[in-house]
Amino acid sequence: MHLSSLEHVERLVAKYLSAKTAMQIIDIGSYDVNGSYKRFFSQPDWHYVGVDLAVGPNVDIALSSPYRLPLKSHSVDVIVSGQAFEHIEFFWLTWLEMVRVLKPGGLIFLLAPSRGYEHRHPQDCWRFYPDSYHALAKYGGLTLLEVQTDWEPHADTDSADWGDTVGVFQQQANMSWLTRMRRIAMQHVRYWAMPGYRT
Repeated sequence: MHLSSLEHVERLVAKYLSAKTAMQIIDIGSYDVNGSYKRFFSQPDWHYVGVDLAVGPNVDIALSSPYRLPLKSHSVDVIVSGQAFEHIEFFWLTWLEMVRVLKPGGLIFLLAPSRGYEHRHPQDCWRFYPDSYHALAKYGGLTLLEVQTDWEPHADTDSADWGDTVGVFQQQANMSWLTRMRRIAMQHVRYWAMPGYRT
């Protein structure tokens, strides 16, 4: 986990989250290889859950598929995911699952590389720019509150080769019952019809 990524999440937590508000937080891609975001979500009323594909440090839920989250629809206040989407072959399927479990008014902090050398865990498929996040917001029906890309190298030597695109997305706060039911129904259709979900 490079320093610039940690700094980005620290800033987002300070800007968007209140320590006085109880929150359910999940971290997708949480396996601690060389650092994690967990330290930033340590408030007493915050419940942090690490989610990844393998059992290991900082993983509370090990998934059988990156395209299915074993969580109820509209049950999570905050989703953070960093340095994970480039490794997910069909990241748009994971994205729809993230949108499904996010509560009305909930937030997604998404960090994904805009540049950097190939690092296959077990594959390295994608790089992201601001327009990518605008497209994800449209695809998921979310509001993109902010997006920025690290165009210039970070001063830290271990971070200099890496640039991230960082975005904050928000689920609509006043989601109608019909919209909720439609999303849940579409989830079941995707699980049944789309090859990626059956992996």
